[in-house]
Amino acid sequence: MNDEQLAAVSRTQIFLAFLYIGATSFGGGVVAYLREHLVARRRWLDEDEFLAVLEIGETVPGLISTNVAVLVGSRLGGVTGAIAAAMGMIIPGAAAVSVLGVLYVRFRGDADVAAALAGVAAAAVGLVLAVTLQIGKREMKRITDLLILATVFVLVGMLHVSLVPVLVLIAPIAIWTYHPADNTEKPAQPPVAHGDLSAQHRKQPDDPAKGAS
Repeated sequence: MNDEQLAAVSRTQIFLAFLYIGATSFGGGVVAYLREHLVARRRWLDEDEFLAVLEIGETVPGLISTNVAVLVGSRLGGVTGAIAAAMGMIIPGAAAVSVLGVLYVRFRGDADVAAALAGVAAAAVGLVLAVTLQIGKREMKRITDLLILATVFVLVGMLHVSLVPVLVLIAPIAIWTYHPADNTEKPAQPPVAHGDLSAQHRKQPDDPAKGAS
């Protein structure tokens, strides 16, 4: 979508879009749903914009899905768009958890309920893996990318270090590594106009050989 089309998106459209995402996404798989709806279907974001919004949503406090909803809603409709997106994202989950929480307390010992939850968890992991591969193949292009990925994976996934100190450690290194180099160069000399070349040619002394002839 171009800027005019994005500006024409109403608050109702924003709310209903995120209401649908919030009602049909499960667990960690919400990132895959967000990408599918915002990039592939509605084209409110392109791949790079979605990745940027996702990176911000992951590095600030709060749920990733809600953070992404607020950022996208703000881009489309300002403050009211952000509120509409956040409410649409939150309402389905809040309502479902309220109902399922009561049911879970009552039926948590049921083998069928445990099996259903295990299946949902496996599907969510598959969705996260799919979107990780889709995004990763665009961003993991250098050995530095893999080193940062491996460091974070070991610290958070294996050593169970809290995410906050990991970000405090990794963020300055990443900023220093990926900061664009200073490519300031001396400005090029302006080209000499044809008229100036002609004047210079007229000022040159005559060839002595021509004078002798």
